[in-house]
Amino acid sequence: MGSFEGRTALVTGASRGIGLAIAQALVDRGARVVVTARKPEALAEAVEALGGPEKAVAVAGNAADAEHRAEAVRTAVEVFGSLDVLVGNVGINPVYGPLMDAPLDAVSKIMDTNVVASLGLVQAAWRAWMSEHGGSVLIVASVAGLKSSEGIAAYGVSKAALINLTTQLAVELGPRVRVNAVAPAVVKTRFAEALFTGREDALARQYPAGRLGTPEDIGEAAAYLLGDGASWVTGQTLTLDGGALARGPI
Repeated sequence: MGSFEGRTALVTGASRGIGLAIAQALVDRGARVVVTARKPEALAEAVEALGGPEKAVAVAGNAADAEHRAEAVRTAVEVFGSLDVLVGNVGINPVYGPLMDAPLDAVSKIMDTNVVASLGLVQAAWRAWMSEHGGSVLIVASVAGLKSSEGIAAYGVSKAALINLTTQLAVELGPRVRVNAVAPAVVKTRFAEALFTGREDALARQYPAGRLGTPEDIGEAAAYLLGDGASWVTGQTLTLDGGALARGPI
């Protein structure tokens, strides 16, 4: 898979689930990581799981807060000396139901947190380090951004925007910085529990791979896209769905 020795990664939304699995995959390959999330206690547990302060440091805060994003980027450069790898793994979905009933303030919050904050994070990393030194960026999107997503349509719209953002940034920031995305289907995380609780076996049978995804599945794919083995891969969204889209609607 390749080594990340001597490199620093910043992974947002990394106190658990997909973000923590990506951070772990990078640490396993030699990276040092800055992890962010809203809750300091959960972040402290994540740092311990990643190997302690020699391997990871935490910056608690809200991804939609520009000052928090700046602090996270600054921490990576000041504590570990660089910011070579950036993972935007922020996603909220406070509404469920048809778009015609969706409160527009909630839709705005989804777009601000999922899309605008992701762009702001990349801007901060670019200005602080990557414009001069280069690097690689990964954005965590979703299969919800590749098709209609009944019940979570506003979330799906935000993830579709992230997929397009990936292509835009790949062109703007290349060749110095590569930008790719992953689009997972249902992964067994706390965030996605409502999608599979009580019907996991039935749902898994609809996936050609025969199971739902795990955070580790996403971590391994992320390590590939962020590493040197993918040096000719940019502007791409890797669908991680156990073959679901190949079969058709779930």
